[in-house]
Amino acid sequence: MFLCLLGYFARVHGVSQLIKAFLQKTECHCQILNLGAGMDTTFWTLKDEDLLPRKYFEVDFPMIVTRKLHSIKIKPLLSKPIIELHSEDTLQMGKSPPIKTDKNYLAAKQAAKQAAKRHVYEPFFLLLRLPTLLITECVLVYMTPEQSANLIKWAANSFETAMFINYEQVNMDDRFGQIMIENLRRRQCDLAGVETCKSLESQKERLLSNGWETASAVDMMELYSRLPRSEVSRIESLEFLDEMELLEQLMQHYCLCWATKGGSELGR
Repeated sequence: MFLCLLGYFARVHGVSQLIKAFLQKTECHCQILNLGAGMDTTFWTLKDEDLLPRKYFEVDFPMIVTRKLHSIKIKPLLSKPIIELHSEDTLQMGKSPPIKTDKNYLAAKQAAKQAAKRHVYEPFFLLLRLPTLLITECVLVYMTPEQSANLIKWAANSFETAMFINYEQVNMDDRFGQIMIENLRRRQCDLAGVETCKSLESQKERLLSNGWETASAVDMMELYSRLPRSEVSRIESLEFLDEMELLEQLMQHYCLCWATKGGSELGR
């Protein structure tokens, strides 16, 4: 549990820093598309910090969207910002999209199965000339390599200026990675795209070979070592850490990748 907390903190910190870098570079004159957003709360964090982009889109399976919408409806801290941006009648169950405001668009789509098909995105009214940030967290690994390549290529070809952030497994060819794959398979969770997660280089190459101009990748242990020491000490103080070797193994098998096009300074 404690290892999961440390990993979660490192991931959130890394993704958050990249998002804020993009927003600062574009002065929030941009749009964000979060594919497989799940129960992510980035929208509310950005609103609290007055960093909302012009458009903010989220996509996930209908069941996940319904669950998230229910949570929003029963929690004033979540529903109030939505209502402030538009009106209470945007929070309607069973609608498509269920939430639509000038800033936020929460849609139910089967992203993992249909992401490679352009028509999935047509209802979003995406502005193709607006700088665009795309986020996928543990999404591409559930697609076949062909499907994820098509999605990455679509993103690179569709927007004049863009950034792509991806968080998922890496170094899956070693023994630790193989055990992870076997454990997931026992739970009927198949990683259809795991062959693209061989190394940091293979992660970068997938982005570069599908239309992106720059690509970077770090494993989560490297990112963890770069975190503010005051925050690391605060989290580590919550529980005594006596499994550093296991933490290192786990963190070395997840990575954060990002790519840019149409603006060499974006995301740096």
